[in-house]
Amino acid sequence: MENFNRLNDLYFKKLLGDKKRKNLTLSFLNGILNKDDKNCFTDITFLDKDNEPLTLDGKLSKLDIRADLNDGTQVDIEVQVCPFKLMAERSLYYWSKMYSEQLEKGAEYKKLKKAIAINLLAFNYLEDEQDWHNIYNLLNVKSHNKLTDHIEIHFLELLKFTLKDMRKIRASEAWIAYFSGKYSKEELEEIAMTTPAIKEAVEFEDTFLQNKIERRAYEQREKAIRDYYSYMSAFKEEGLQQGIQQGLYQQAIQTAKNMLKDKVDIKLISKYTNLSIEEINKIKVE
Repeated sequence: MENFNRLNDLYFKKLLGDKKRKNLTLSFLNGILNKDDKNCFTDITFLDKDNEPLTLDGKLSKLDIRADLNDGTQVDIEVQVCPFKLMAERSLYYWSKMYSEQLEKGAEYKKLKKAIAINLLAFNYLEDEQDWHNIYNLLNVKSHNKLTDHIEIHFLELLKFTLKDMRKIRASEAWIAYFSGKYSKEELEEIAMTTPAIKEAVEFEDTFLQNKIERRAYEQREKAIRDYYSYMSAFKEEGLQQGIQQGLYQQAIQTAKNMLKDKVDIKLISKYTNLSIEEINKIKVE
């Protein structure tokens, strides 16, 4: 399917949020978290959290996959396709909930495990950063020493991603190349030679699109997002026009005030400002 959106919330969750394909999720996480064969995550347990969006609010484009990894690490994968200015605040909020929910009442702090938030963004968010993958920890502002390794927040900005050498591709780059939609099926097949999980993802994609029910649900999601963008664009355009009109009106009032100070005839002021005689008399009284 041409222009297939792999960040569509329905598709993404079925690809990486299903225990039947947890090997793909582990491949994605181990790649993004730069794990090698010696320290990679070997198992994952998805938390039962149904977060499929139903309304045209922020949840339209937000999906999270919550899971526990085999060493107790908590991970939250967020997808955001619509630009959102407070992404950092929201990610920190969800990270804090994920971290605090580990402890039951009366439990000891030593039972807390590392919590990782991964934000996959279809727009540019970090204006001062050039890299497509940026990681944030809790550091001393002077020494830059890390206070704890329990907090880790990732931002993956797809628009900044460019594959430099397909022959030396890393697993993280392979997955971002796949989700970016910038590369053809032929190029993805070449990428799959170094990252077999990509081949399985492409095969699942074909199966997904052949299912009439799944494809219809996918298309409905895409339509909802297009409608959202159209609505926001019209809203901004209307607000812009209102702002321009308001600005011109204020400018006309100021011009009328200046002309009144110079004792210009009211009819002449009305001609050059498009204000009514009544409006100009009101300004004169004030």
